Amino acid sequence: MAWFSKSSAATKKAVSTRGKKRRRVKPLWRSSLFVTGYVLVIVSSASLAGWWVWQSGWVQSTTERAKWMIIAGAAKTGFSVREIFVEGRFETPRKSLLKALRLERGAPILAFDPQAARARVEALPWVRHAVIERQLPDVVHLHLNERRPMALWQRGGKFSLIDTNGELIPLKDVSNYTNLIVVIGKDAPRHAAVLFEVLATEPKLASRVKAAVRVGARRWNLHLINKIKIQLPEDDPGAAWSHLAELNQKHALLARNLISVDLRLADRIVIREVKKGSPAEKFDIVPNLPKRNQPPKSQPFNRPNRHPGGRLISERDT
Repeated sequence: MAWFSKSSAATKKAVSTRGKKRRRVKPLWRSSLFVTGYVLVIVSSASLAGWWVWQSGWVQSTTERAKWMIIAGAAKTGFSVREIFVEGRFETPRKSLLKALRLERGAPILAFDPQAARARVEALPWVRHAVIERQLPDVVHLHLNERRPMALWQRGGKFSLIDTNGELIPLKDVSNYTNLIVVIGKDAPRHAAVLFEVLATEPKLASRVKAAVRVGARRWNLHLINKIKIQLPEDDPGAAWSHLAELNQKHALLARNLISVDLRLADRIVIREVKKGSPAEKFDIVPNLPKRNQPPKSQPFNRPNRHPGGRLISERDT
Protein backbone atom coordinates (compact mmCIF):
# COMPACT_ATOMS: atom_id res chain seq x y z
CA MET A 1 0.00 0.00 0.00
CA ALA A 2 3.11 2.23 -0.04
CA TRP A 3 2.64 3.22 -3.64
CA PHE A 4 -0.84 4.36 -2.87
CA SER A 5 0.36 6.55 -0.07
CA LYS A 6 2.99 8.26 -2.25
CA SER A 7 0.54 8.84 -5.05
CA SER A 8 -1.99 10.28 -2.66
CA ALA A 9 0.59 12.70 -1.23
CA ALA A 10 1.60 13.90 -4.69
CA THR A 11 -2.03 14.40 -5.60
CA LYS A 12 -2.62 16.47 -2.45
CA LYS A 13 0.45 18.62 -3.20
CA ALA A 14 -0.69 19.26 -6.77
CA VAL A 15 -4.17 20.15 -5.54
CA SER A 16 -2.70 22.53 -2.90
CA THR A 17 -0.54 24.44 -5.49
CA ARG A 18 -3.28 24.61 -8.07
CA GLY A 19 -4.67 28.12 -8.42
CA LYS A 20 -1.50 29.92 -7.13
CA LYS A 21 0.38 32.51 -9.40
CA ARG A 22 3.38 30.99 -11.09
CA ARG A 23 6.73 32.83 -10.52
CA ARG A 24 8.22 34.20 -13.72
CA VAL A 25 11.94 34.19 -14.53
CA LYS A 26 13.18 37.81 -15.21
CA PRO A 27 15.34 38.12 -18.38
CA LEU A 28 18.97 39.07 -17.81
CA TRP A 29 18.83 42.11 -20.09
CA ARG A 30 16.11 43.63 -17.91
CA SER A 31 18.08 43.42 -14.69
CA SER A 32 19.26 46.71 -13.09
CA LEU A 33 22.85 45.49 -13.00
CA PHE A 34 22.84 44.81 -16.74
CA VAL A 35 21.29 48.21 -17.52
CA THR A 36 23.81 50.04 -15.34
CA GLY A 37 26.74 48.26 -16.96
CA TYR A 38 25.35 48.94 -20.42
CA VAL A 39 25.01 52.65 -19.69
CA LEU A 40 28.55 52.79 -18.33
CA VAL A 41 29.88 51.13 -21.46
CA ILE A 42 28.05 53.63 -23.70
CA VAL A 43 29.26 56.63 -21.69
CA SER A 44 32.86 55.37 -21.58
CA SER A 45 32.85 54.71 -25.32
CA ALA A 46 31.48 58.18 -26.04
CA SER A 47 34.06 59.81 -23.74
CA LEU A 48 36.88 57.84 -25.33
CA ALA A 49 35.70 58.78 -28.81
CA GLY A 50 35.41 62.44 -27.82
CA TRP A 51 38.89 62.43 -26.30
CA TRP A 52 40.31 60.85 -29.44
CA VAL A 53 38.58 63.40 -31.69
CA TRP A 54 39.90 66.29 -29.54
CA GLN A 55 43.42 64.92 -29.38
CA SER A 56 43.49 64.36 -33.12
CA GLY A 57 42.87 68.10 -33.61
CA TRP A 58 39.86 67.54 -35.80
CA VAL A 59 37.63 69.91 -33.80
CA GLN A 60 40.23 72.69 -33.73
CA SER A 61 41.06 72.38 -37.41
CA THR A 62 37.41 72.33 -38.38
CA THR A 63 36.70 75.39 -36.24
CA GLU A 64 39.72 77.20 -37.66
CA ARG A 65 38.67 76.43 -41.23
CA ALA A 66 35.17 77.69 -40.52
CA LYS A 67 36.55 80.90 -38.99
CA TRP A 68 38.75 81.65 -41.98
CA MET A 69 35.91 80.91 -44.38
CA ILE A 70 33.83 83.54 -42.55
CA ILE A 71 36.73 86.05 -42.57
CA ALA A 72 37.38 85.49 -46.28
CA GLY A 73 33.71 85.92 -47.04
CA ALA A 74 33.56 89.15 -45.02
CA ALA A 75 36.64 90.50 -46.82
CA LYS A 76 34.87 90.05 -50.16
CA THR A 77 31.99 92.16 -48.89
CA GLY A 78 34.24 95.10 -47.92
CA PHE A 79 35.71 94.10 -44.54
CA SER A 80 39.33 94.56 -45.66
CA VAL A 81 41.97 97.12 -44.68
CA ARG A 82 41.79 100.19 -46.89
CA GLU A 83 43.59 102.81 -44.76
CA ILE A 84 45.91 102.89 -41.74
CA PHE A 85 46.02 106.14 -39.77
CA VAL A 86 48.48 107.04 -36.99
CA GLU A 87 48.63 109.86 -34.44
CA GLY A 88 51.65 110.88 -32.36
CA ARG A 89 54.36 109.53 -34.65
CA PHE A 90 57.45 111.75 -34.53
CA GLU A 91 60.48 109.48 -34.34
CA THR A 92 59.28 105.98 -35.23
CA PRO A 93 60.13 105.15 -38.87
CA ARG A 94 57.14 104.37 -41.08
CA LYS A 95 58.61 101.10 -42.34
CA SER A 96 59.36 99.86 -38.82
CA LEU A 97 55.82 100.65 -37.72
CA LEU A 98 54.20 98.85 -40.64
CA LYS A 99 56.49 95.87 -40.11
CA ALA A 100 55.44 95.65 -36.46
CA LEU A 101 51.76 95.88 -37.43
CA ARG A 102 52.14 93.05 -39.96
CA LEU A 103 49.39 94.66 -41.95
CA GLU A 104 48.96 95.90 -45.50
CA ARG A 105 46.17 97.30 -47.60
CA GLY A 106 43.64 94.71 -48.76
CA ALA A 107 44.21 92.35 -45.82
CA PRO A 108 41.06 90.98 -44.10
CA ILE A 109 40.40 93.37 -41.22
CA LEU A 110 38.69 90.68 -39.12
CA ALA A 111 41.92 88.67 -39.18
CA PHE A 112 43.87 91.56 -37.65
CA ASP A 113 44.55 91.15 -33.90
CA PRO A 114 44.92 94.61 -32.28
CA GLN A 115 46.24 93.25 -28.97
CA ALA A 116 49.04 91.22 -30.57
CA ALA A 117 49.90 94.18 -32.82
CA ARG A 118 50.02 96.50 -29.81
CA ALA A 119 52.59 94.26 -28.08
CA ARG A 120 54.79 94.33 -31.18
CA VAL A 121 54.47 98.10 -31.65
CA GLU A 122 55.29 98.83 -27.99
CA ALA A 123 58.48 96.79 -28.41
CA LEU A 124 59.79 99.44 -30.85
CA PRO A 125 62.51 101.69 -29.35
CA TRP A 126 60.59 104.96 -29.55
CA VAL A 127 57.13 103.79 -28.49
CA ARG A 128 56.18 104.13 -24.82
CA HIS A 129 52.50 103.26 -25.22
CA ALA A 130 50.18 102.46 -28.12
CA VAL A 131 46.43 102.23 -28.67
CA ILE A 132 45.33 100.30 -31.78
CA GLU A 133 41.72 100.08 -32.93
CA ARG A 134 39.85 98.49 -35.80
CA GLN A 135 37.28 100.88 -37.22
CA LEU A 136 35.05 98.62 -39.27
CA PRO A 137 34.69 98.03 -42.06
CA ASP A 138 38.07 99.12 -43.49
CA VAL A 139 40.18 101.42 -41.25
CA VAL A 140 42.90 100.70 -38.63
CA HIS A 141 43.75 103.61 -36.31
CA LEU A 142 46.85 103.95 -34.12
CA HIS A 143 47.64 106.45 -31.39
CA LEU A 144 51.27 106.46 -30.28
CA ASN A 145 52.78 107.97 -27.16
CA GLU A 146 56.46 108.21 -28.04
CA ARG A 147 59.49 108.79 -25.87
CA ARG A 148 60.93 112.29 -26.15
CA PRO A 149 64.74 112.52 -26.36
CA MET A 150 66.19 114.68 -23.61
CA ALA A 151 69.96 114.15 -23.40
CA LEU A 152 72.91 111.91 -24.16
CA TRP A 153 74.30 109.89 -21.27
CA GLN A 154 78.05 109.33 -21.41
CA ARG A 155 79.45 106.31 -19.59
CA GLY A 156 82.52 104.24 -20.32
CA GLY A 157 83.31 106.31 -23.39
CA LYS A 158 79.95 105.43 -24.98
CA PHE A 159 76.84 107.55 -25.49
CA SER A 160 73.26 106.47 -24.89
CA LEU A 161 70.08 108.41 -25.57
CA ILE A 162 67.76 109.03 -22.59
CA ASP A 163 64.18 110.27 -22.58
CA THR A 164 62.39 112.77 -20.37
CA ASN A 165 61.82 110.07 -17.74
CA GLY A 166 65.53 109.30 -17.53
CA GLU A 167 65.03 105.93 -19.25
CA LEU A 168 67.29 104.62 -21.99
CA ILE A 169 66.07 104.67 -25.58
CA PRO A 170 67.66 101.56 -27.11
CA LEU A 171 69.13 103.01 -30.30
CA LYS A 172 72.33 101.68 -31.85
CA ASP A 173 73.15 104.96 -33.62
CA VAL A 174 72.74 108.26 -31.74
CA SER A 175 74.67 110.42 -34.20
CA ASN A 176 71.51 112.37 -35.06
CA TYR A 177 71.25 113.64 -31.48
CA THR A 178 74.67 115.18 -30.91
CA ASN A 179 73.00 118.56 -30.45
CA LEU A 180 71.60 117.41 -27.10
CA ILE A 181 73.28 118.11 -23.76
CA VAL A 182 75.59 115.37 -22.51
CA VAL A 183 75.03 114.23 -18.91
CA ILE A 184 77.74 112.34 -17.00
CA GLY A 185 77.44 110.40 -13.77
CA LYS A 186 76.04 107.11 -12.51
CA ASP A 187 72.77 108.63 -11.35
CA ALA A 188 72.70 111.41 -13.94
CA PRO A 189 69.76 110.06 -16.02
CA ARG A 190 67.52 109.80 -12.96
CA HIS A 191 68.09 113.45 -11.96
CA ALA A 192 68.52 115.03 -15.40
CA ALA A 193 64.86 116.02 -15.80
CA VAL A 194 64.96 118.15 -12.63
CA LEU A 195 68.15 119.85 -13.83
CA PHE A 196 66.63 120.59 -17.22
CA GLU A 197 63.62 122.22 -15.56
CA VAL A 198 66.07 124.56 -13.79
CA LEU A 199 67.96 125.32 -16.99
CA ALA A 200 64.73 126.02 -18.86
CA THR A 201 64.01 129.02 -16.64
CA GLU A 202 66.83 130.87 -18.48
CA PRO A 203 66.65 129.70 -22.12
CA LYS A 204 69.40 131.98 -23.49
CA LEU A 205 71.86 130.85 -20.87
CA ALA A 206 70.75 127.23 -21.22
CA SER A 207 71.59 127.30 -24.94
CA ARG A 208 75.26 127.67 -23.96
CA VAL A 209 75.34 124.45 -21.89
CA LYS A 210 77.22 121.60 -23.55
CA ALA A 211 77.51 119.06 -20.73
CA ALA A 212 76.37 118.47 -17.15
CA VAL A 213 78.38 116.39 -14.67
CA ARG A 214 76.72 114.92 -11.59
CA VAL A 215 78.98 115.48 -8.56
CA GLY A 216 78.80 113.26 -5.48
CA ALA A 217 75.19 112.26 -6.23
CA ARG A 218 74.25 115.71 -4.81
CA ARG A 219 74.68 118.52 -7.32
CA TRP A 220 75.76 119.47 -10.85
CA ASN A 221 78.69 121.08 -12.64
CA LEU A 222 77.81 122.60 -16.01
CA HIS A 223 80.26 122.97 -18.89
CA LEU A 224 79.51 125.71 -21.41
CA ILE A 225 80.39 125.69 -25.09
CA ASN A 226 83.24 128.17 -24.38
CA LYS A 227 84.68 125.72 -21.79
CA ILE A 228 83.65 127.68 -18.70
CA LYS A 229 82.62 125.50 -15.77
CA ILE A 230 79.57 126.52 -13.74
CA GLN A 231 79.38 124.97 -10.26
CA LEU A 232 75.76 124.83 -9.13
CA PRO A 233 74.90 124.53 -5.43
CA GLU A 234 73.18 121.52 -3.91
CA ASP A 235 70.41 123.65 -2.40
CA ASP A 236 68.25 125.91 -4.54
CA PRO A 237 70.18 125.62 -7.83
CA GLY A 238 67.35 127.47 -9.59
CA ALA A 239 67.97 130.69 -7.68
CA ALA A 240 71.73 130.50 -8.35
CA TRP A 241 71.09 129.88 -12.05
CA SER A 242 68.81 132.93 -12.26
CA HIS A 243 71.37 135.09 -10.47
CA LEU A 244 74.05 134.04 -12.93
CA ALA A 245 71.79 134.89 -15.88
CA GLU A 246 71.09 138.38 -14.51
CA LEU A 247 74.77 138.99 -13.75
CA ASN A 248 75.75 137.90 -17.25
CA GLN A 249 73.11 140.16 -18.79
CA LYS A 250 74.36 143.20 -16.89
CA HIS A 251 78.12 142.63 -17.05
CA ALA A 252 78.67 140.11 -19.91
CA LEU A 253 80.37 137.89 -17.35
CA LEU A 254 80.55 134.76 -19.51
CA ALA A 255 82.19 136.68 -22.38
CA ARG A 256 85.34 137.03 -20.29
CA ASN A 257 88.23 134.57 -20.29
CA LEU A 258 87.03 132.54 -17.34
CA ILE A 259 87.89 129.12 -16.00
CA SER A 260 84.93 128.65 -13.68
CA VAL A 261 82.07 130.35 -11.89
CA ASP A 262 81.34 128.93 -8.44
CA LEU A 263 77.75 129.44 -7.33
CA ARG A 264 77.87 127.14 -4.31
CA LEU A 265 78.07 129.90 -1.70
CA ALA A 266 74.82 131.57 -0.71
CA ASP A 267 76.20 135.13 -0.37
CA ARG A 268 78.79 135.39 -3.14
CA ILE A 269 79.98 134.13 -6.52
CA VAL A 270 83.61 133.05 -6.86
CA ILE A 271 85.11 133.56 -10.32
CA ARG A 272 88.34 132.00 -11.55
CA GLU A 273 89.82 134.00 -14.41
CA VAL A 274 92.96 133.57 -16.51
CA LYS A 275 95.15 136.68 -16.80
CA LYS A 276 96.08 137.79 -20.29
CA GLY A 277 99.44 136.46 -21.43
CA SER A 278 99.85 134.37 -18.29
CA PRO A 279 98.63 130.89 -17.29
CA ALA A 280 98.25 132.13 -13.70
CA GLU A 281 94.79 132.39 -12.29
CA LYS A 282 93.15 135.17 -10.37
CA PHE A 283 90.05 134.98 -8.25
CA ASP A 284 87.26 137.53 -8.17
CA ILE A 285 84.57 137.51 -5.53
CA VAL A 286 81.34 139.09 -6.67
CA PRO A 287 78.50 139.69 -4.21
CA ASN A 288 75.47 137.63 -5.00
CA LEU A 289 72.44 139.44 -6.38
CA PRO A 290 69.32 139.60 -4.24
CA LYS A 291 66.89 136.79 -4.84
CA ARG A 292 63.68 137.45 -6.68
CA ASN A 293 60.74 135.42 -7.78
CA GLN A 294 60.62 134.78 -11.49
CA PRO A 295 57.83 133.19 -13.50
CA PRO A 296 58.82 129.88 -15.11
CA LYS A 297 59.80 130.02 -18.76
CA SER A 298 59.19 127.45 -21.43
CA GLN A 299 61.68 124.64 -21.78
CA PRO A 300 64.00 125.03 -24.79
CA PHE A 301 64.84 121.34 -25.06
CA ASN A 302 61.57 119.86 -26.29
CA ARG A 303 61.11 119.61 -30.01
CA PRO A 304 58.21 121.59 -31.50
CA ASN A 305 54.86 119.85 -31.33
CA ARG A 306 54.14 118.26 -34.69
CA HIS A 307 51.07 116.36 -33.59
CA PRO A 308 49.44 115.35 -36.88
CA GLY A 309 45.98 114.55 -35.57
CA GLY A 310 46.01 111.34 -37.59
CA ARG A 311 48.33 110.76 -40.54
CA LEU A 312 47.97 108.21 -43.29
CA ILE A 313 50.86 105.74 -43.33
CA SER A 314 49.40 102.97 -45.45
CA GLU A 315 50.16 104.73 -48.74
CA ARG A 316 53.21 106.99 -48.67
CA ASP A 317 55.90 108.15 -46.26
CA THR A 318 54.97 111.08 -44.03
